[in-house]
Amino acid sequence: MITRRTLIGASLMAIPALWTFKSLAAAAATSSTTPIEQQLAELELRHGGRLGVAILDTGSQRLITHRGDERFALCSTFKALAVAHVLARVDRKEEDLSRLIVYGKDQLVTYSPVTEKHAGNPGLSVGSICEAAITLSDNTAANLLLDSFAGPEGLTDWLRSMGDQTTRLDRREPELNENRPGDLRDTTTPVAMLQSLRTLVLGNALSAASRDQLVAWLGSNKTGDQKLRAGLPKGWRVGDKTGLGANNASNDVAVIWPSERAPLIVTLYSTGSHANAEQINALMADVGRLAASI
Repeated sequence: MITRRTLIGASLMAIPALWTFKSLAAAAATSSTTPIEQQLAELELRHGGRLGVAILDTGSQRLITHRGDERFALCSTFKALAVAHVLARVDRKEEDLSRLIVYGKDQLVTYSPVTEKHAGNPGLSVGSICEAAITLSDNTAANLLLDSFAGPEGLTDWLRSMGDQTTRLDRREPELNENRPGDLRDTTTPVAMLQSLRTLVLGNALSAASRDQLVAWLGSNKTGDQKLRAGLPKGWRVGDKTGLGANNASNDVAVIWPSERAPLIVTLYSTGSHANAEQINALMADVGRLAASI
């Protein structure tokens, strides 16, 4: 039987464990416009606003981007990084997924479907809070995780230590979703997020056990069925994290395991579109189909 660890292990053997941000930038700079990039530009024109996409075939190392180095609001996609940071701390014996965190009702923020049910004793375990943050995008869960490791600055510092000099988190939920045009706070680029996902899910930044756990939580995400996943062939395994924010921000970042192929990584950030939620979901599904075609 092919297990999650087998798939991840195979991908690690097939591709370099760490492909640097500099390498990604060079690949993007030297690649000529492709039909897929043209189609991404057409999708952006059709829906309005800005669309940022990065697609990496980790087998061929082919990188396709559209506005790949422009900044977009992270929104809830940061939660995948926050959970990964918790797992890195578990690897260093600085955290324990079974540790209980007790919090009060005064700490609850908007959209907290899991944590709102467990305020007070006995609280929730760190592992359950991680699961809530990724699979249901629970906002209080994300804040509790930030509290566990020195907040937004702590997450940004950790990303810098992994080589991501771009992604930054400055605020907590829900303020980080403000998505004010031109504001650098709480932003990333499609290429930077792609590389961070690659490092965390397919590289050696985490132990094998922690990688497996991160992949399991991403694979169990319940907020992305109508987004990138909707455009992928049935039977392909996907782990993703979505995000929504002001000014019609809508994001989805994913690691995809096609049948008998090396993994794909897709990061999609959209902002300022005149389209409604259903139309933006359709756009994301279209990007998923384009990614599957490379």
